[in-house]
Amino acid sequence: MSLVHVSSHPLVLHKLTVLRSHDTDHRAFRELVRELALLLCYEATQDLPLSPTKVTTPMAEATGYKADEAIGLVPILRSGLGLVDGVMELLPLVQVWHIGLYRDEKTLRPVEYYNRLPTEPTVQLCLVLDPMLATGGSAVATIDILKRWGVKRIKFLGLIAAPEGVNRLTQAHPDVPIHVAAIDERLNEVGFIVPGLGDAGDRQFGT
Repeated sequence: MSLVHVSSHPLVLHKLTVLRSHDTDHRAFRELVRELALLLCYEATQDLPLSPTKVTTPMAEATGYKADEAIGLVPILRSGLGLVDGVMELLPLVQVWHIGLYRDEKTLRPVEYYNRLPTEPTVQLCLVLDPMLATGGSAVATIDILKRWGVKRIKFLGLIAAPEGVNRLTQAHPDVPIHVAAIDERLNEVGFIVPGLGDAGDRQFGT
């Protein structure tokens, strides 16, 4: 479990509490998702490799650093879309690749319906974005796709995880760090996280 990172930042804990409330409307919900994505992205990118560089200030030359990796965002459609804007505030030059998966309500297994990745990888690091790590099926399937594509470094970034989803993802891909705001109690009989926050897609888009 050493690659599982649960944020303890006070702002994350506060905003997640507001996000969970059934009284939070979908406009406020979307904004909170964006803000949480920004905060979690900050924590998830603390190990980005850097190389020294020179920059000229108004006063003199200074030594600084530049990031060495090209980064791609892979939001799992549709609820992962809500995390993109927050991450892009910190990483405005990232590439965004969409992978569409839905969960079969009977089997709870992911079904792929959209994938437009190019033939060869164009990034060194991919951040897989999905608010809820519930059964873990969609995250595992997405990371399977990215590894077949040839990406060398992958991280999962979400808001809330269930222990079942964390276990499934770490067993399938023990090299993939998981960054979330909380790990909740369990899944219910239909695969929703308890206490969770309900359906993240529906609450973002008012459906």
